[in-house]
Formats: sequence, structure tokens, C-alpha cells
Amino acid sequence: MVENFFNTKIEFLKGVGPKKAEILKKELNIHTVGDLIQHYPFRHEDRSQYHQLDQIQSDMPYIQVRGWIRKIETIGEKQKQRLVATFSDEHGSIELVWFKGAKWIEKQLTVGQELLVFGKPQLYGAKFSIAHPEIELVTETHQPSGGGLQPIYHTTEVMKRRFLDSKALSKLMKTAVNQSLEHVNESLPDYLMEHFKLIDKKTALWHIHFPPSIEALQKAKFRLKTEELFFLQLQLLKLKIARTDKFKGMVLKRTNLLNTFYQQHLPFDLTGAQKRVIKEIHADMASGEQMNRLVQGDVGSGKTIVAFISMLIAVASGTQSALMAPTEILATQHYEGLKPFADMMGVTIELLTGSTRTAKRRIIDENLRSGELKIIVGTHALLEDTVQFKLLGLAIVDEQHRFGVAQRAKLWNKNAGIYPHILVMTATPIPRTLAMTLYGDLDVSVIDELPAGRKPIQTFHMNDSGRLRVNGFIKKEIEKGRQVYIVYPLIEESETLDIKDLQDGYESICRAFPENHISIVHGRMKPEDKEFEMQRFIKNETQIMVATTVIEVGVNVPNASVMIIENAERFGLAQLHQLRGRVGRGAEQSYCILMSKEKLSKEGKVRMETMVRTNNGFEIADVDLKLRGPGDISGTQQSGVLDLLIADLATDGALLQAARDAAKRILERDPELAHPKNQPILSHINSLKKTTTNWGRIS
Repeated sequence: MVENFFNTKIEFLKGVGPKKAEILKKELNIHTVGDLIQHYPFRHEDRSQYHQLDQIQSDMPYIQVRGWIRKIETIGEKQKQRLVATFSDEHGSIELVWFKGAKWIEKQLTVGQELLVFGKPQLYGAKFSIAHPEIELVTETHQPSGGGLQPIYHTTEVMKRRFLDSKALSKLMKTAVNQSLEHVNESLPDYLMEHFKLIDKKTALWHIHFPPSIEALQKAKFRLKTEELFFLQLQLLKLKIARTDKFKGMVLKRTNLLNTFYQQHLPFDLTGAQKRVIKEIHADMASGEQMNRLVQGDVGSGKTIVAFISMLIAVASGTQSALMAPTEILATQHYEGLKPFADMMGVTIELLTGSTRTAKRRIIDENLRSGELKIIVGTHALLEDTVQFKLLGLAIVDEQHRFGVAQRAKLWNKNAGIYPHILVMTATPIPRTLAMTLYGDLDVSVIDELPAGRKPIQTFHMNDSGRLRVNGFIKKEIEKGRQVYIVYPLIEESETLDIKDLQDGYESICRAFPENHISIVHGRMKPEDKEFEMQRFIKNETQIMVATTVIEVGVNVPNASVMIIENAERFGLAQLHQLRGRVGRGAEQSYCILMSKEKLSKEGKVRMETMVRTNNGFEIADVDLKLRGPGDISGTQQSGVLDLLIADLATDGALLQAARDAAKRILERDPELAHPKNQPILSHINSLKKTTTNWGRIS
């Protein structure tokens, strides 16, 4: 075997050279032969079948026909000329049309010439035509076979202009795959191949590009997807095992405070989902291994009380707890929500943010170091070196995606050599498949029930023609003593257009509601001005809050019962759901009204219909994953984890779970992969560069 054949630079592949290599690097990030052969086709065109011209339907994606040119003519004025050829077989006729390169095409065609034609049929009036078809001349010496299943690759406009279209790429691919096959090693052991009923890797690699049949293509896809997801999960589970071995956890299992709280002070019944998650957390904290658990719960599902009960376990076991939130508003809300419970239980609790006065900070720091202060709630201020604990047993991070890894690490390193248990909370519902991939090294708990008595938010979709009705509805709600959010999209902070939308909207709202007090909040305001406006709304000094998405996370105003989202079509589903969650926090019926323009894209319609149909954040997240793909949803921090070549988290959920189960079983029996039967797995991992995050890549 040639050492690292797959790292051969792309310019050294026959037919490439320096100029094409430059384009491939720039346009498709293809630098090596390994990169090229893993640039998989996104579909295949079936060229094994011929259609009769009298069988053509307008919904056919592509057709292949064989027939003769009957007539050639140039139609239209000079600037808008098109070449039209009448083409027929024994059963009927269609038109072939060229708008570009007509002169060059005309030289290729003669009346009576037999052709093989491939393209997309379109119906104009009663006549079918194919614009810019692919054509192949049929002669005595050249009888085309039709070509079976032909791969279609993603390319770019720049590539097409430089004659590197899908067909040209296919030619290079044939050379590359042919040369690669002798260097491909099997990366999965026989028992795993048998378990999943997989074909071998060499066959899969050839058939993913050039399959002899649809069945062969499906088998190749299944093999490569399974391998990719297996190695991805193996990688994440190995990280988890390494962490568990390295960081032993404190055993926290005393529940005397917890039992007192349940019996005497809990003002409502916990949902089944809350009880289940608390059991999972308790088992982790008592296990002797360091807990690293993600708790997902939709807005209003009761994550805060779960956090408090977890803190009681830590306090009862003689340690302290910290809850870190991304903003001062959110930290203050957590503190105000937890303080009454802590006071009932005689447990000391304090709030530490950037605004905490120096004298107060000094007292908090002393009481944390002495161990007298049991629970601290705060912002990034908790990470400062002056904040030291006697013994931190539990660190809770809310809206984890807002903190960098280095910041979180600072929190766990507050105890010298003793690592606290970690609970990460998020109100952003993440589809299960995505959670298993983004947070595959964490244990995931889901609170998927809303507390009893919560009224589901009623959602409506309106366009500008219903504006007066919406204004009338707002007036009625304000008369009942309620408050209203009106949110405008802000795609980028720098887009003056969007600030203008907000200012224009604010002015028209002031005209429509002259008797009401109105707040305005956007990202360009100074933090203290923003805070002042938010506080006015929280205190009910203003009835309407006009804002950009800065209010997405963190504002809790139980009296606000209406959320109006302007230009709703410009928001993603996850964002719409987060914004809707700002209302529905009190006992009153709440409403969300999505305002959009009249004409919506297909995706826009799906988003509006989904929001109106369901309040279930996980269902919404699944639709969002299908619409947008995993990269967009997860944000850039985790994009390396999602560097998938062929698997699709939106559709391959069951396969992902099966791959994870298989990886888990193997690592439980053989954590070092030292057993001879697991040699192919170990060899594959070792053959890859250490920087590669995706172990499913070629080796």
C-alpha cells in the first residue's frame, strides 16, 4: 500500500493539473485525492431507459429519447434569438431549444441527423420542449448505450465557466476511484458488517459514484452512511469514557432537604417528565462519576425547579451550587424565582452580576470561601478569579450555547483537583439526532411536558390586509390590562435597513396607539438604556414593547400576553418558537400573531403552517432540521462535529441510533479496541490525521 495515497495532492491526478486544482480547492475545498473521491454525487440520473415522445408527462424530472432532427430554425429578433429544432421519433415530436450558444449548436446539427437527447421536458401550451438538452450523435460507428445511472455532482458557476461541470467531474472521479481502490482498507470488522448486512468498502466506494443499478446504489449509500455515523458516535463515546475516567465525581446523595421540600414546601405537583429528569440527575450525582448532563426543556417546562431540586441534593451533601446565566436579566430572574424556595428551606442564596456593588461583592466572596453561602446565581462575574468556593458540588449553566468552552472550563476549575457535577440547561429544543451528535459526549435529559394548567399559546398567521384587525385586537388586550411585544427582524446588526424597519414600525405604532406608553429596544442601544427600557416594560410602565430579537432569550413578563412578529417570513422556525415563548408565562390566555407579506416561498409557508399547528418545540425543531439542515441550526461552534459527508441527520435518525448502540457495545467490552477482531476499527482511526473530526472519512 502506498503510504497515505489519499493525501496525494489533487493537481497530481491525471487530467487535473495546477489550474483545475486551484478551482477545485477554492470552489469545493478539494485538496487531495481523498477529498475528491468523497465528493459524493447528490443524485443519479437514470440513463438506462428510453422514453417514447408520446409518453412524456410534464412532471417528469428528466427524460432520455432517441430520434431524428426534422427541422432547424432561428426564431426572434437579433437580441433575443433562439435556435429551435423539431425532433421526432416513431411516436411523436417535441422542440429542442437553445437560447445560448445557438450558433455553435447549429453547426453540430443537420436535418435527418439521428440523436440521443437528454433533458427536462417543459409544457408550453400544448407542446413539449426541452431547453438546452444534452445531445449525442448516433452514427454507424457510434451507437450510444444510454449510460445507465450517471452521477450528478455539486458544482459552482465558476466551475461551469471553466469547463468543470458535473460531467467533467465525473470523468476525473472515474480516474481517481479507479486508482484508489487498491489502497482502500476495510474499516469495519466482519461481525459488524454482518450485523448491519453491509457490502465491503471497495464496492461501496465504486457504486456510490458509478452504480450498475438502483439497488447497488442503495446498498452503497447504506454502507457509507452506517460507517460515517458509527465512527462519529465512537469518537464522541470515547471522549465521554476518557472524561469519566479522568474526572471522578463527588458522591452527592443525601436527600433530607429534598424530602422536606417535597413534603412541606413544593407549591405544585411536578410533571412526570420533571420527576424522571430529577431521578436521572440524582443517580448521576450519587454514582461517584462526574455528571455531565444536558437538560433540554421547552420554554415554560419547569427547568428552574429541576435545577433548584438538584441544588438541594448538593447542599444536603455539604457542598455549594452555582447557576450561571448569559445575561443579567436572566440571572436576576433565576435568582428571584429561586429565592422564595431557598428562604423556605433556610438555604442561603445570593446574586452576583457586573452590577453588584463592591461592598456586597466582598461579603459574597467571603461567605462563598467560608462555605456559609450555599447557592450563588450569577453571570460571567462568577468566572472571576476572586470568586472562590469552599467546595463547589454542582455547576449549572443556563443557555450553554452562549458560553465558550474556555469560560465553562473556568467554572469547573474552581475547586483544586475536585470537579463539580455539571448540569447544562437549554430552552432551545434540539432534535434528538442533533443532540446525539452535538452533545454526544453528554447525557441528555428531556423535559417534554408542560406543567398542568398552562394554556397553550394560540398562534395565528396574518398578512398586511389584516393589519386593522390586529391593531383592534391589541387595543382590547391592553384594555384588559395586558402587555404586548411587537418584534421586527434584524438579520445583521449592521443592516441599517432593519433598524429603519424598526424605527418606521415604532412611529406607526405610536400613531396607532397614541394613548399608550411604548418602549423600544434594539441591539445598537447602550446596555444601560436597553436595561432601563426593559425594566419599564417589566414594571408595566409601558404597555407595548417594540423590539428586535434582543428580547429572544431572558425576558420574563407574566403580564405580557401578545407577541406580534413582523416580517415573520424572515425568521427561522427556531427563532419564531423562541420569540413566541416570551408570552404564555402567566395564567391568562396568550397569543402569537405572525405577520408576513402576501406571497411566501414554499419554505415560508411550511414555517407559518408549523407554527400555527403546534406549540411542541421538539416537533418544530424536527421540521427546522429538515428545512435548514444541521449546520444552520447548531451554529458555527459545532460545525466540525457536523462535517458529514453522506449521512443526513434529518432522515437518518434510526441509523444514527443503531450506530451509536453498536459503538457503545463495542467500547463497553473493549474500551481500548485492543481485541484482534476490532483491529480494522483501530487501524482506521490511527490512519487518519489527528485533526480530522470525522472518523468516517476515507483511509
